[in-house]
Amino acid sequence: MRSYNSYIAGTDQPSTSWVYSIRASAVLQDFVASVKLKRGLEKGLRDDGADHQDVVARCAISTQQQLDEALVRAKEAAPAWAAFPLEKRLELARRFHLEVKKRKQEFIDVLVAEGHPRKLAEWEVAGILQCSSFESLELWERQLYEERKIGPRKLLLVRKPDGVVVLSPPQNAAASNSVGGLAVLVAGNCLVVKAPRSCAFGVMYVWREIVAPILEELGAPPGVLSIVCGNSGNILQQWMDSPLVNDIFYFGSSQRGIQLGIDAVACGKKPILELAGKDGCVVWQDADLEKAVEMLTECFFGSGQICMVPKYAIIHPAIAEQLISMLVAKVAQIKPGYPEDPEVLLSPVLRADEYFKYLKESVEAGATILSGGHRVELDGAISATGPFIAPTLVKVAGLKKARSMSSVSDETFFPLLPLIVPEADHELLLTEVIQFINENQYGLRNSFWTGSQAVIEQLVRTVTNGGLLKINDSHIGFTPWLATHGGTGLTGGPFGELNYPLLRSSHLQGISIAEGVQPRLAVFESTSFQEEKHKVIAVDDCVRMV
Repeated sequence: MRSYNSYIAGTDQPSTSWVYSIRASAVLQDFVASVKLKRGLEKGLRDDGADHQDVVARCAISTQQQLDEALVRAKEAAPAWAAFPLEKRLELARRFHLEVKKRKQEFIDVLVAEGHPRKLAEWEVAGILQCSSFESLELWERQLYEERKIGPRKLLLVRKPDGVVVLSPPQNAAASNSVGGLAVLVAGNCLVVKAPRSCAFGVMYVWREIVAPILEELGAPPGVLSIVCGNSGNILQQWMDSPLVNDIFYFGSSQRGIQLGIDAVACGKKPILELAGKDGCVVWQDADLEKAVEMLTECFFGSGQICMVPKYAIIHPAIAEQLISMLVAKVAQIKPGYPEDPEVLLSPVLRADEYFKYLKESVEAGATILSGGHRVELDGAISATGPFIAPTLVKVAGLKKARSMSSVSDETFFPLLPLIVPEADHELLLTEVIQFINENQYGLRNSFWTGSQAVIEQLVRTVTNGGLLKINDSHIGFTPWLATHGGTGLTGGPFGELNYPLLRSSHLQGISIAEGVQPRLAVFESTSFQEEKHKVIAVDDCVRMV
């Protein structure tokens, strides 16, 4: 059993209150016994956690004094860490990448113990490695600092840190999502990370065992990082009220997050919001159907309880029958099981009641169930009380009908994929489909499958919704250089976009360093130092227009 105290400004501080993590497969084997074990340990009725093979970790509940101290020490450390050379802060990310790569299997095992199916855990760790890749860090460096010599001046565009950033990751993928805080540190901010009580193990592992030792070796001030755990509502309120906090980095529902953003601005704080998603996929008539079907099954990673998996698909009517037949056969192969099983994608569903409500509404509105529609046990047997839900496909006839269905318009957190088939092909169908995508009130990511270069060019020009647009690619796969999160609408709030946390937690400062400039002359300076290039380009543009 691993044991983690609250980590406050470089020191592990003791506590008398703990949350315990029970191995997820043990919970599936005997839910009642596992809950009894967890409650007994947390209430102090037993103290044999270290001797029990199914108790994988315990994490201390932070005291109010520790929560307060984390913010005070962060504020104290902020000027010194902001002044650290950028190259040294980037070294944190480089060494983190190498350490995660070295401990990749161990990291995956931690996530599996928390209940992430192995394939899902492998995907999460792959994303962490991509976002800290050499190519990504090259971009980070350019985003944080740019320099040009123009005439008698050296001009700088520099991102300056906001100060103290607090981070509240989501419960469904807390450890991997919390790694967004790495860029916050590279930007020069001090960081306080809250580990959710329900899944504190993974967050404590990545920050206490991987990030904290690297910061210490780099000589970072102790207050740069603190890791706490406790009641989410109380901690968020403390952060909102504290004058020491500059930015609140929040993952959660749109309903809660949008209001949190409003409250944060009212308190003079910057909200960095990673909220819900309702990702759309489109498969066009000239798509590679086998690959498109493979992509659509990504809906069922973690039983759809992830914001960035496909949540609905639009299928061109010319290939709808063939694709649906292929997809139904592929989905039939997806089975529940223990998270350790390398072939398992499904997780127990936490919102089963909502699933049946949305499914019922869809059917009543005219949708047809193609597969699934019921709960299942660990062995795949249909059951009224099973912890899993069979992967569910429903067919929706027409874009107009789809607009009125909650299963298409709302974020869903269960394995339900509506397949929307437009009623007929016509000249403006692609325009209508793009309009449907753009009108989605959420905007995390969208993906398209097509073999037409003309269609691709139209998509690039006209799809405006979403932080990411994936074309002929895995919907959930991560790529170097492009950010992993961020979006428009209810996904990121009114200022939502592809989220580079180092940009969101910093502000742009321009700097001019002049040599030999006469101030009075500079006041009236209006000519470009490369004015002739303007003239040449303008003439060329006119020739092309003619």
